[in-house]
Amino acid sequence: MTERTHREEHTCCGPGYASPEEAMRAEPEKVLYTTALYVGTGVERPDYLATVDVDPASPTYSQVVHRAPMPNVGDELHHFGWNACSSCHGDADKERRFLIVPGQRSGRIHVLDTAEERAPRLHKVIEPEEIAEKTDLSAPHTVHCLADGHVMISMLGDAEGNGPGGFLLLDEDFGVAGRWETDTAGMHFNYDFWYQPRHNVMVSSEWGAPNTYRAGFDPKDVAEGKYGQRLHFWDWSERRVKESVDLGEDGRIPLEVRFHHDPDSTHGFVGAALSSNILHWSRPNGSWKVEKVVDVPAEEVEGWPMPVPGLITDLLLSLDDRFLYFSNWLHGDLRQYDVSDPTNPRLAGRVWLGGLLGRSQTVGGRRLEGGPQMLQLSLDGKRLYVTNSLYSSWDNQFYPKLAEKGSYLLKVDCDTENGGLRVDEDFFVDFGAEPHGPARAHEMRYPGGDVTSDIWL
Repeated sequence: MTERTHREEHTCCGPGYASPEEAMRAEPEKVLYTTALYVGTGVERPDYLATVDVDPASPTYSQVVHRAPMPNVGDELHHFGWNACSSCHGDADKERRFLIVPGQRSGRIHVLDTAEERAPRLHKVIEPEEIAEKTDLSAPHTVHCLADGHVMISMLGDAEGNGPGGFLLLDEDFGVAGRWETDTAGMHFNYDFWYQPRHNVMVSSEWGAPNTYRAGFDPKDVAEGKYGQRLHFWDWSERRVKESVDLGEDGRIPLEVRFHHDPDSTHGFVGAALSSNILHWSRPNGSWKVEKVVDVPAEEVEGWPMPVPGLITDLLLSLDDRFLYFSNWLHGDLRQYDVSDPTNPRLAGRVWLGGLLGRSQTVGGRRLEGGPQMLQLSLDGKRLYVTNSLYSSWDNQFYPKLAEKGSYLLKVDCDTENGGLRVDEDFFVDFGAEPHGPARAHEMRYPGGDVTSDIWL
């Protein structure tokens, strides 16, 4: 019996799990996929999808065991996702097999076949010209599978790189099926999204237009209103914005959004990067309420003309909705909060993994460049993987050594009983030592699903 067949038997049928509780009982992950890119490093080679061995019993543990290169240079692989997940549970015709891997900068979308789990291969490429012609969209970001077999991708710009963007649909053969939304009224910008069908709602957030953020960060653009500060609550069936909430100064540049995994819940969280706040939303009386629940104060740093924000760039929730994790990319700390009461988070764990404040620990004798950025958590909630690249031009602006040193991939062990974080000193993937030169590692996915892939109906 192959490893893949065993996993599919364990999940009963179809591409995913019947519930978050079933997912938490799945076998431990054996490999981890991560996007790796050369954009902005001076290495003129295509970006690639790296397969990392995360099985402690394997002789190649914590090593890159396969690299699947894209066909072009300059894509800037960023976020990616599956063709099918637990929203399709019970449909024997669906299979969590294909990874949808967009190039954020090029607008090109790659489809990779993971039938051979340790060695994905390129299956199809969708060129940006086709997407622009059929949808007037560019700059793909978040990828989510839908229960009807479509794949939905948030697009951050129009064909010319201006806001507000929209949402692209791919059909089951990965053809461009059109746009998901019926109109973009109420949107200023686009970024991440998460849907909760039992409440007929989707929430989306705002970064900025590609023409604004691609070259790097300029504070003047914030003052001129070129970055977002709104959450949009959509009518899922009508595919239109029903309510928008202006988050004000507490919610500048809201990025990753996470609903509870419990499909009956209306609770969720968003991290406002520039304001460095975690905001909680819920619908207690039929309308959406958003409130700040965690505040990360800016800190003075020598040589900086202004206090430096934490810059919350990623967050996720454990499958039991008990623990919230987020990264402060500029400060350098990774945090764990107990959110059993989602309106009153309690700090439960914290580690320092780089950053500008000079508080970083070393791992395996290595000094950590950059700061903790993308996160991925095992299904049982015990292993948190961390990379440190945000976006090539922003990396080069805030952490210029990343271009020559490359990224790290770390593992942090999580205490799921009492709370607490501990860096695994025996796990260090050095993307600065890649065969063709230093690379930047970004988002991560597991073959068996993870805490940011699966949505339950």
